Order: sequence, then C-alpha cells, then structure tokens
Amino acid sequence: MSAFKIVPLDDQYRTWAKKLIEDNWGSTEIVTRGKVHDTAELPGFVGLWRHGPAGLVTYRIDGEQCEIMSLDSLVEGVGIASGLIDAVREVAIDKKCKRLWLITTNDNQAAVDFYQSRGFEVAAVHKDALKETRRLKPELPETGIDGIPLTDEIELQAAL
Repeated sequence: MSAFKIVPLDDQYRTWAKKLIEDNWGSTEIVTRGKVHDTAELPGFVGLWRHGPAGLVTYRIDGEQCEIMSLDSLVEGVGIASGLIDAVREVAIDKKCKRLWLITTNDNQAAVDFYQSRGFEVAAVHKDALKETRRLKPELPETGIDGIPLTDEIELQAAL
C-alpha cells in the first residue's frame, strides 16, 4: 500500500489549492503559449500524505489534448508528484486525448529531468515566449532558478 493517496480536487481542498498555487506561482493565473488560465477554476488531483494534502496537479482538456497546468509536491521522494501525473494521464486516456503536455521555463532543468524520466519528451522550445507572458502576467520575475534569465518556454509531451 502506498504511503499517500490521490483524490480529485474538490470543494474540500479548493481553498488550500488556491493558496498553494498563489504562494508557489505568484497568482492562480498561469500563462502557457500566450493564453491565461485560472488554475482556481480547473480540475485537478490532490496528493494526501499523513495528515493532509501534500501535492496538487491541475490540468485542462482541449479537444484531444490534455495540458498539465501546475504540479506541486510538498514532500519529495515518496512518489506524490508521479502519482498526480499518473492520475491526469488516466483522465486524458479516458477522455480519448492523444497528447499529454505541459510547459516549463528554461531555468527549470529539474522539471525537464523529472518529466523526461516519466515518459515525456521535449516537443519544442519557444524562444523569447516569456516576453508575451510578462505582458499577460507582469509579476513573472526576470530571473529564475540560480539567477538564470527567464526567457523561453520548454514544451514537453507524452503520447497516450
């Protein structure tokens, strides 16, 4: 038996999820490929561990594509993030999606490594895409992890 449980994001966890996203992402609005999405309104899953929520994934389905909008794990090394991805993958398959994809930024090599080790591949690098993102979400910082300038979107995908 797993040490954690994955449950759908419902009203019981919505306030917690909104605060987590605001704290980790600057607001509930996330911009991918020039479009603003409010994660507070999206479906998702919560990873429960020990006495409460310890992870969150939000996603959106658009036609035959399922986009992971946010992924946060508060506990590393127990499989919560992987379990959350698997839950979204199952929904995408059930909804007959052909592609599961996401965007990360050029500073986040750990995310690229994490997703690639779970069957994702780099589909595209969108050079200078964060200029448009900053127009839509001005609070996006100029620099990211290790002081790396935030400039590009890295698109990863997994076949379903």
